[in-house]
Amino acid sequence: MARPPSPGGGPFEVSRKGWGEMSLLDGLKGALGGLVEQAEAQLLPELLSKALASTSLGSVQGLLEKLQASGLGPQVASWLGSGANQPVTADQIEAALGDNVIGKIASTFNRSPDEVAGFLAAHLPTLINALSPNGALQPHA
Repeated sequence: MARPPSPGGGPFEVSRKGWGEMSLLDGLKGALGGLVEQAEAQLLPELLSKALASTSLGSVQGLLEKLQASGLGPQVASWLGSGANQPVTADQIEAALGDNVIGKIASTFNRSPDEVAGFLAAHLPTLINALSPNGALQPHA
């Protein structure tokens, strides 16, 4: 039994159109993604600082001190240094900061404590690295 013709004149016509649309969308996503990443990089330190201000840590510096005192000193040192950033897990963040601090940050962002711990684990290394270009946390952090 013969197949009906594809829209656009043949099977390759539809395929070419699909690829062209995907390339355009990928290009837009790439351009917008760069803008979103840039905006996040500028806003994230300020948002984190505001959230930390409502906790016993008070600031990003207080956060780093707490992480160091909780056994994550090598990781924090790697974020402040010029080498590769050592990762941390959400469980390590939760254990270091405790339920009270994680809960207050979660409340500030209207997220669950697990989401906050996961977010901090994923983004703190890069964020602290960006906030410490000379190996020390910048004063505004």
